[in-house]
Amino acid sequence: MSAKITILYTELADYSSLLARHSRQREQRSNSSTGPSTQKPPSNSTYPFIDEVIPRDTLDRDGLMTKVSAFQPDLILSSGWMDKDYVEVCRKMRGQSVTVLSLDNHWTGSAKQQVARLVAPFTIRRAFAKAYVPGEEQRQYALRLGFEEGEIRTGFYSADTQKFDGFYGQLSAGKKNALPKRFLYLGRYVEHKGIFDLWSAFAKYRQAGGDWELWCVGTGDQYAQRVEGEGIRHFGFVQPSEMLPILEGCGVYILPSHFEPWGVSVHEMGVAGFPMLLSDAIGAKEQFLVEAENGAVFPSGNGDALAEKMHWITGLSNEALLQMSVRSHNLGMRHTPEVWANRLLSLL
Repeated sequence: MSAKITILYTELADYSSLLARHSRQREQRSNSSTGPSTQKPPSNSTYPFIDEVIPRDTLDRDGLMTKVSAFQPDLILSSGWMDKDYVEVCRKMRGQSVTVLSLDNHWTGSAKQQVARLVAPFTIRRAFAKAYVPGEEQRQYALRLGFEEGEIRTGFYSADTQKFDGFYGQLSAGKKNALPKRFLYLGRYVEHKGIFDLWSAFAKYRQAGGDWELWCVGTGDQYAQRVEGEGIRHFGFVQPSEMLPILEGCGVYILPSHFEPWGVSVHEMGVAGFPMLLSDAIGAKEQFLVEAENGAVFPSGNGDALAEKMHWITGLSNEALLQMSVRSHNLGMRHTPEVWANRLLSLL
């Protein structure tokens, strides 16, 4: 029997489509010995493995409740608790459906989080039976909200590993002897991404004799404030279909964020075979970076520490860097959309 899932998200993310694809494939395999699936065939052209996508702003609370109740899902996945209509739907459906809370904030012990912890038994836990979170730091938050160990799954985010594994195969041929001497930054041009730390650190790296270049891809509110300098190249926004030549030209990925609850790009670049330098504010480091095996971690906001890590990694031999590339790929491939879907469905 196929599981019926409702996803309550303000903006439908790519991984939701991946979930639908892999959960459907899993069910088709399960049903192959017992007869055909009774689920409707895919009909949505934008997300072809999702039966229906309903814009959030077309439904008020009553309309949302009517729609979800009529669908009678086995599982409801909701994005946090900020949307009170979503919370109310989950509260009313709890007991009829497995209601699952997703959250990606780290537990910091802030006053706001302490309040959430204290009121959770009367609010969050009345709406949500289970929790699905990215990693350990979010699991700690869920535990403090009153979820028990068996009610929590980790691994909430996933890259499209099939796509980036394909990139890895294409990139490996050109990088079989040595990685290109270029760092890659891929992200928005906003201060909390650590871009000014990155450019400052790179200038220090070059002034101290470093000979690698830095390629930056992205745009954002502070793109006009970008730092130009010797060895830095800014590409602006690049369509995903046009990214391969840039990936071919770079050897090490850097993400210097001041705040990054997870960071799916870390998973993507890992699967693509990039050694990495990551700030300690990035949640995904716990799963996709092993210190000295495929890169290094540095304190967020510390340009001097980042410059030191740049010198360290570019001072390694070609053989060591190539081994790091393979290690990044292998770490990335341990978590796939199929694993992601299976963990969510295991909450049933």
